[in-house]
Amino acid sequence: MKKEIGLYIHIPFCVRKCAYCDFASFAGREKDMSVYVDRVMEEARRRTDGDFSIATCYIGGGTPSLLPPEEMNRLLKGVHEAFSFLPDAECSCECNPGTLTKEFLTVLKQNGINRLSFGVQAYQERLLKLLGRIHTWDQAAESVRLARACGFDNINLDLMLGLPEQTLDDVKETLAAALALAPAHLSCYGLIVEEGTKMHAMVESGVWKLPDEDTERAMYEACREILFQHGFLQYEISNFALPDRECRHNVDCWKRKEYIGLGSAACGFLGNVRYQNPPVLDDYLAGKPAEETIISPEDARFESVMLGLRMTEGVSEQDFYRMHSVTLREVYEEQLKKPLAQGLVEWKDGFLRLTRRGMDVQNSVLIELLP
Repeated sequence: MKKEIGLYIHIPFCVRKCAYCDFASFAGREKDMSVYVDRVMEEARRRTDGDFSIATCYIGGGTPSLLPPEEMNRLLKGVHEAFSFLPDAECSCECNPGTLTKEFLTVLKQNGINRLSFGVQAYQERLLKLLGRIHTWDQAAESVRLARACGFDNINLDLMLGLPEQTLDDVKETLAAALALAPAHLSCYGLIVEEGTKMHAMVESGVWKLPDEDTERAMYEACREILFQHGFLQYEISNFALPDRECRHNVDCWKRKEYIGLGSAACGFLGNVRYQNPPVLDDYLAGKPAEETIISPEDARFESVMLGLRMTEGVSEQDFYRMHSVTLREVYEEQLKKPLAQGLVEWKDGFLRLTRRGMDVQNSVLIELLP
């Protein structure tokens, strides 16, 4: 029986760099799109070794929907020629409002993409401008309607919490507007201000002021409560889905299943090797090799816990033993005494999981478990 793994494809092109973005994305490089597709297909052919099938595929960026439809068509056909996809494979593509067209969606549909993720971020125009987004909320809503008209019904919306000048009422208004679009999935991410971004410079200089910790916590709780009232189940710290609409690709990553990464900056994980392709676009186009890291057994065990505790179900004792040939309790019994006593983690039905309170302070739990 073939091993089932994931596939990630990175599209590094964008119209304009957002204020918070530290991802490998490059504006004004449209002329490189065709040769980039060539390089990704070449890489796909190099990575076909192994008896595996693709169970999930995720196309991220950057802005994948900026790729011309004919280039996306060429890329998807090339990937399907290189790899064997399961008939029920979940295949996602990120799309940004302001760049999406019917022609692009038609290409996705014809090539097996069955899940879309829209980076809408916020309802308020002032916040979208602050973030450097190129779209309005009306454009976001129109993009979702266009996707539905093209036959897509598994749709995620990305929202951001803790933005400069954002209020609790802003978050509630954004949630109401997002729910009106009837998505199957919502990702509600807390802002992380990364060094080297415009956001970092503006916050450090005092021009932009972040919400205080209590307000940010209230924003997160509002997401939990409002989405629960609308039938969404929280299955990961930042992710909520209608029943059976969880993102299978991300769940597999959190369960530490193997995946191939294609494209500039893409990461892959196969066996005990983790690799990352060159994050600089020109280096990738020039054929610079990926950097590989051998994962030690100790680090592999910690990865299983670190990733698994992101999910509300937690880390499966059975899966942990199957993967590492040692029990979760044998490895972490001593380190878990303090967070267990503090009520931050609990054992339940064969899983180690964070409590509701523990989710708020996940990093302090992980510090206790560091090898």
